[in-house]
Amino acid sequence: MMNWDSLICDTRFGLEHYVSQHNEGLRSDFQRDYDRLIFSSPFRRLQNKTQVFPLPGSIFVHNRLTHSLEVSGVGRSIANEVAHVLLQKYKSQPWVHKLHAIGEIVAAACLAHDLGNPPFGHSGEKCIATYFSEGDGKKLKPLLDPLEWSDLINFEGNANSFRLLTHRFEGRRDGGFAMTYSTLATIVKYPYSSYFAGQKGKFGFFKSEQDSFKRIADKLGLLQLDENRYCRHPLVYLLEAADDICYQIMDIEDAHKLKILDTSAVIELFTGYIHSSQIEHTKGILLQIGDTNEKVAYLRSCVVGILVSEVAKVFIDNEEEILSGNFSGALIDHIASPAREAYAKCSAVAYSKIYCAGDVVDVELAGNQIITFLMEKLIHAVLNPELNYSKLLLSKFPQQYAVHSDSNYGKIQAVVDHMSGMTDVYALDLYRKLSGMSLPAI
Repeated sequence: MMNWDSLICDTRFGLEHYVSQHNEGLRSDFQRDYDRLIFSSPFRRLQNKTQVFPLPGSIFVHNRLTHSLEVSGVGRSIANEVAHVLLQKYKSQPWVHKLHAIGEIVAAACLAHDLGNPPFGHSGEKCIATYFSEGDGKKLKPLLDPLEWSDLINFEGNANSFRLLTHRFEGRRDGGFAMTYSTLATIVKYPYSSYFAGQKGKFGFFKSEQDSFKRIADKLGLLQLDENRYCRHPLVYLLEAADDICYQIMDIEDAHKLKILDTSAVIELFTGYIHSSQIEHTKGILLQIGDTNEKVAYLRSCVVGILVSEVAKVFIDNEEEILSGNFSGALIDHIASPAREAYAKCSAVAYSKIYCAGDVVDVELAGNQIITFLMEKLIHAVLNPELNYSKLLLSKFPQQYAVHSDSNYGKIQAVVDHMSGMTDVYALDLYRKLSGMSLPAI
């Protein structure tokens, strides 16, 4: 069974030899993780990456940055509720003080959970993967070993986030962002290699970061299932729950603002979460609010509060099962009624009316065209650097990416690193330039 004394560790990846000299009473190392992330360039770039709906527009909707901030806030709230109970449960243990850091760890990990996602929303991940499995990238298979190929055809934003934070890119220091072990482990939702990705294509680390994850997992005492699979760090469940709450509820609120869902439909969906003993009180408050967006915002806040309490309770009730690696599914799958049924209804509406909405599909179609075009051009350049066009194109690559790697896998990864780091606007601008549709002013 895993134990909290080992699971909460402020050793920094890449700086294991360094002993912190920070005075007590100042920021903890987990708070430093949070600050390091929020001031970073990859985090700022999330403001120009699509979450679901097109950006920019006259009506504000969530982007990757606002989503990540909200997930961090919700994650901290869930974690603090859990910590409050665990502090009492383990109050006789000499390491109990470590539990105060749970909220800080989860908040930092939530900030970072989408850092590795490419432009153009969730379809961007699929587009990179299908370039190799269905597109012109299929011809590259003979150049790679089976695990390298599996990494590419199952490209996953979560694994790419772990790479972004731990890999030593050109000109960078050892350890990447040099985050604490606990924060890094909390980011990895799927702690296994791409061999185990399955039909959903989910995994937690590329071949290039496999040893890095193993080092972290062994230090924290994560249970090992076999050579390439571990049990999750328990705090991953809290991050996942915060993400589940935010994308589901906020997508519905955005759909209302964009008039994809009408007010009465959203009120019906959101009031479904509220217990019968509270429904009359809630309706009374709604009658005092005239603005329809404010009605929805009020109900959204109620729903988030309900779900925070529900998932925290599930974690607390199943803590020992989670520590032993025997808990099945996500926390949100185990919440009590009426929230469980209401969440299922929201999910069904999202898939039937939101994710297939015209503007959403338009972004996916355009993003697919842009990513596919750029992947083709950039990969051809790194694999054929002696060509004149390749030399011109490679001169535009950010210096941090190893386009001259000794391996084909490394060169292709450099392209994927560059592609996933692009914002929607940058990718569109580069597409226009390389296709000759846009020229700099002369």
